Amino acid sequence: MTQPSLTLNTEPIAPTRSVADMAWFNAVWFQSVWLLSVLGRDSMLLLTISLLVLHFALVNQRLRELERLAAVAFIGVSVDAGLSLANVFIFANSVLVPLWLCCLWLGMAAALPRSLAFLQKNTYVTALAGAVVVPLNYWAGARLGAVEFGYSLPLTLAVMSLIWAILLPTLVHVLARIDANNDRAANT
Repeated sequence: MTQPSLTLNTEPIAPTRSVADMAWFNAVWFQSVWLLSVLGRDSMLLLTISLLVLHFALVNQRLRELERLAAVAFIGVSVDAGLSLANVFIFANSVLVPLWLCCLWLGMAAALPRSLAFLQKNTYVTALAGAVVVPLNYWAGARLGAVEFGYSLPLTLAVMSLIWAILLPTLVHVLARIDANNDRAANT
């Protein structure tokens, strides 16, 4: 009787795509994180954190995702902390950066390579989106009571437009570098 020969398949196994990686799911998920964070703030913090835990449970490459989330959230929270220190942002109870905003940054980090992946295609479009769309989101947050602006609305929006025209392409670039480094490491 002949024993079957065992051969090793050295090709990397491509992970199946998780529902968390699907753009439509991520868009709905991120919008939910935004609404809970901005509208609910501290009162909805547990639900917001639950959505973040759900995302992390659904992704296939958790270590890569942790690296992505940490990098983007660190940069974003640092920028918002600087804006808070400069009195551009004023949060309730004189908090430098509230926990709900940190959660929102983690949500943004999860959305950039998924539902916002189109931003990777053109740096100029990304800079324009950063200059226009993101300050409007902060303004919406201010209108909903999540933050107050320490300066006039035109000055605040101008400062944020300048910052976000640089920051959004930078965040996209940081994520691309993380993914390239991880892909390179996986192929060696």
